[in-house]
Amino acid sequence: MARISFSCLFPGSWHCSLPSVTQFSRQRVVLLNILIVVFILIVVILANLQLWNSREVNVRQFRRHLDEIVDLEATDTKDTQLNYGIVIDCGSSGSRVFVYFWPPHNGNPHDLLDIKQMRDRNSKPVVKKIKPGISAMALTPEKASDYMNPLLSFAASYIPKAKHKETPLYILCTAGMRVLPESQQNAILQDLVKNVPQQFDFLFSEAHAEVISGKQEGVYAWISINFVLGRFDHVIEEEDNVVSVTVGTQEESIIRKRTVGIIDMGGGSLQIAYEVPKTMRFPSAENEEAAKAMLAEFNLGCDLQHTEHVYRVYVTTFMGFGGNFARQRYEDTVFNSTVTQNRLHKQQLGLNPSTPYLDPCLPVGLTDKIHRQDLDLHIAGKGDWDSCKQLVDPLLLQSNDSQAYLNGVYQPAIDFLNSEFYGFSELYYSTEDVLRIGGLYNSRKFAKAAKVCYTKIFL
Repeated sequence: MARISFSCLFPGSWHCSLPSVTQFSRQRVVLLNILIVVFILIVVILANLQLWNSREVNVRQFRRHLDEIVDLEATDTKDTQLNYGIVIDCGSSGSRVFVYFWPPHNGNPHDLLDIKQMRDRNSKPVVKKIKPGISAMALTPEKASDYMNPLLSFAASYIPKAKHKETPLYILCTAGMRVLPESQQNAILQDLVKNVPQQFDFLFSEAHAEVISGKQEGVYAWISINFVLGRFDHVIEEEDNVVSVTVGTQEESIIRKRTVGIIDMGGGSLQIAYEVPKTMRFPSAENEEAAKAMLAEFNLGCDLQHTEHVYRVYVTTFMGFGGNFARQRYEDTVFNSTVTQNRLHKQQLGLNPSTPYLDPCLPVGLTDKIHRQDLDLHIAGKGDWDSCKQLVDPLLLQSNDSQAYLNGVYQPAIDFLNSEFYGFSELYYSTEDVLRIGGLYNSRKFAKAAKVCYTKIFL
């Protein structure tokens, strides 16, 4: 009796047997197998085409909104109807000033203010950055206003003088200031509140200068990208991805454009924010309390009675997971483990340039020093992507909880089949400035490019 055995390579091996078959039956079985394979290939191709089309739609939408931004003309400062606003973003590595403008609201409660970034005569964005971060004024807070002067003078030169007194100024400090003792934070802010109005006529008060929380920072980043992409415009076009949303105490859901999530890695912290479209149910009271601390619900509309611009956003910040601080944590791990191994095995690894510690996370050909505890640890690039990944993974402090990921922090479920995320700051710098592959993220493409970069010899 002949037998045909099928073995499927799944976690468990499945077997099934068929009775003896004739030559004709064998031909039918072969034909059936061919048809099955062809069917599977068709399904795979259609799935990939659908995924490709979805990506193409996202790219077209992004380019459409990008063109709207890039093609903006120089701001007409002679238009007396325009309003202006200034925001200074005080980050951990530096401070940037941004100038915005907007015409009067059109009176339609369904529309938001039409806010745009100011453009100079050459249609370039009016923005200026200085280094280091304002936290460098921690020991000399009386010089904080002097530190801020170049940014304020720059902004003042672009805004019509007659508009200065009605132009709001916001100075918002982030992770670099959050790590300072509260007394040093307050001293810096007090100097700004006291001295800035003496030099500039902008609409500025104590409430306009603050060290914002990571939650605020995440919400602002989320609002910014969705505003730029036109996701708050509720005129739905055929290509737009939509989502069903329940807001406030309403039982009926509304259909509106799907917003995008953000992952923003600064120098000191990492922010994650995305919309939670449905009212959440929690498996435990503990999870409910954790979630409430990370959910922000706000109305972006001009009329509080209209709820179509109410958004519920999950947002959290991870202090110490920014690019610079994460590097420091990694260096601490390398330093401590190497010093410990030297003591146990009576070695001198890394204590002089001739016997450096071979760092898998440093590209081949690069050398550096880690200074801790009045001791220099000499390191040389080994350029081993896989070994580097093994060393870095524990720093993520991942959790086994199905609803927690980074640092064991609670995270609502994400519908990955109908979600889109944008990465900013260090995430962009590493992919575009270093690897030259900015744009749509592909994990395999990123890993391949990074491996090439790691093994490249730097002269």
